[in-house]
Amino acid sequence: MPETTVPLLVAFDLDDTLAPSKTAIDPRIGAQLIALAERVEVAIISGGQIMQFRTQLVEKLPDAAASVLSHVHLMPTCGTQYYHHDGDGFAAVYAHTLTDDEKARALAAVEEEARRLGLWETETWGDILEDRGSQITFSALGQRAPLDAKTAWDPTGEKKSALREAVAARVPDLEVRSGGSTSVDITHRGIDKAYGMTKLSEVTGVALDDMLFFGDRLDPDGNDYPVLAMGVACRAVEGWTETADLLDALIPTLPVRAQD
Repeated sequence: MPETTVPLLVAFDLDDTLAPSKTAIDPRIGAQLIALAERVEVAIISGGQIMQFRTQLVEKLPDAAASVLSHVHLMPTCGTQYYHHDGDGFAAVYAHTLTDDEKARALAAVEEEARRLGLWETETWGDILEDRGSQITFSALGQRAPLDAKTAWDPTGEKKSALREAVAARVPDLEVRSGGSTSVDITHRGIDKAYGMTKLSEVTGVALDDMLFFGDRLDPDGNDYPVLAMGVACRAVEGWTETADLLDALIPTLPVRAQD
C-alpha cells in the first residue's frame, strides 16, 4: 500500500505495540481502536491466547455499539483462531488446534531442550509451558513475569534462538519460532503472522494491499517480520505510546463510515 493510500483495514500486534507485555491497554489506545472501527476494519493479531486478548484488550475497550465492534477482528495464536463480534460478544469463528500427539511431542521437546540448555528457570511467575490449543508456548519466566525481568532475561535473543533451533530439530513436522521477549511458540507448519494476515484477508474481503500493520518486531528475526515480508504496508513502533501518536495522525484522515 503506497504511503498516500487510505487503508481499509488497520492491524496490530498486541504486546509492546498496543500495550506493554501482558498488560492492559491504556484508555487512550482503547478510544483510538473504537475510533478506527468507526472508519475501517480493525484487527489484532498476536501469538497470545484469547484469554489474554480479553483481559488486555476487550475488557478495556470503551462502550461501543455492536455495529462498531463488528468491525473488530481478534486473531489469537497468529490467526489459527479467529473471533468476531456476534452482537453479544466476541465468539470463536474457527480454531485450528494441534492434535494430542502433536501437543505431547511439542511439550516434551521444549521442556527437555530447555533443561538441557540450562534455560529451565526455577524462579518463575506462573506456568512455563502453556497449551493454547492451536499453539504450545514456552515462557522462560512464566506467563505473569514482570516486564523488567523479561527484558533482562535475553536482551540479545541468543537464548531464544538456541532453544528454537534445538526444539525445531526435535519436531521437524511442526513450526517453532521465537515469540515474545522470553517465549518460543510451536504450531502447525506455515503458521506465522503472514498466515494470520492471509486468513484476515479471506474473512474480511480486504486485499493485503489495502491493509496497514503496526508492530514492534519487524526486524528480520522478529515475529512481526513475516507481515512485512509478504508486502503489507507496515509501521514499526517501539511501544504503545508511539503507536498512539501515529494513530492520532492517522485517524483524522479516515472518513467515518455510514451507519451499518
